[in-house]
Amino acid sequence: MYSSLICPATEQYPRNSEGDIAVLPDGRLLLAYTRFERGKEDDAPASIAGMYSSDAGRTWSQPTVLHANDARQNCMSASLLLLPTTGELLLCFLRKNSSTDLQVCLKRSPDLGRTWGEVTRVSDGTGYYVMNNARLLRLSTGRLVAPVARCDDADGPETGTGHFRSGCYLSDDEGRTWRAPTSWVDLARRGAMEPAVVERKDGSLLMILRTQFGHIYRAESSDGGETWANVGPTPLLSPDSPASIARIPSSGDLLVVWNDNYDRGLPMGGRRTPLRSAISTDDGNMWLRYRTLERDIHRDYAYTSISFAGDETLLTYYERDCSGRISLRFRAVPTSWFYELEDIGLRQYVYAGSGQHA
Repeated sequence: MYSSLICPATEQYPRNSEGDIAVLPDGRLLLAYTRFERGKEDDAPASIAGMYSSDAGRTWSQPTVLHANDARQNCMSASLLLLPTTGELLLCFLRKNSSTDLQVCLKRSPDLGRTWGEVTRVSDGTGYYVMNNARLLRLSTGRLVAPVARCDDADGPETGTGHFRSGCYLSDDEGRTWRAPTSWVDLARRGAMEPAVVERKDGSLLMILRTQFGHIYRAESSDGGETWANVGPTPLLSPDSPASIARIPSSGDLLVVWNDNYDRGLPMGGRRTPLRSAISTDDGNMWLRYRTLERDIHRDYAYTSISFAGDETLLTYYERDCSGRISLRFRAVPTSWFYELEDIGLRQYVYAGSGQHA
């Protein structure tokens, strides 16, 4: 296992966060991440920076700018997707103009990130849409899925109630045009937030959601993200914090990484630590094999990206230290590690829907 703070916070860049990694056809890695200037808050100026690695993430090139800040506040939350049909590389990001104007944008590279085309919009141009880093998904049908959470409060999430609903923008032409969601997942309190979507073995989709109920929630779609149903809690205990999910190519199992806040020695409520993983061999009905990636009560860990290269799982996530500075950590983990047993009490197997630990 290899771990390194590849983008440490500095005086010039006090926050480096919300990244994603694309595994390129020549074996190199391209990391895209948010580089904040003059502040650590979500409204501080920021651009999308990038670095390449030719040795599986052990060393990285100097950062370059993949997308300069062209918003009134910032550009943040990068997602990368390589199209197998055209060889193009897509970069999705958020363009934030105000507390009521946050849009999902996209641009394309024909040469693996050396040059980029014009920016187009995924969201419809009015409102406040949140799409986390490392969320853009291509289905087996070729459809592209961009899961978003829309703030329903006209005053925005900072000054209003901040209530969110989640749905998916869809594209059937390799991301050139997008259709707005017609079906939304809604919950009480602050709502259904920061969705992530994965395709299951039968072609249906599983969405996981950040909530304020102490659990990660889920929803299902049988029509490629057009409509969502079967909304309810998973047994994955969590603070008000996002989770990430992906399918392991070698096994077909699902891998989730989230803040498992039920922990002996740690209080419930709010802290984004520890950072743990779990495996599902049945497409998200049962979760097992909890493993601990990070457990430091003086630090927070969140906004994970998950990529796969050879026999390794590649993760990035932000690490907030006790001074509030935020750095980006890279971790390469043998995929087999996630299947090993870990002594964390009796919580090796968790059954969906019951919330009971066996």
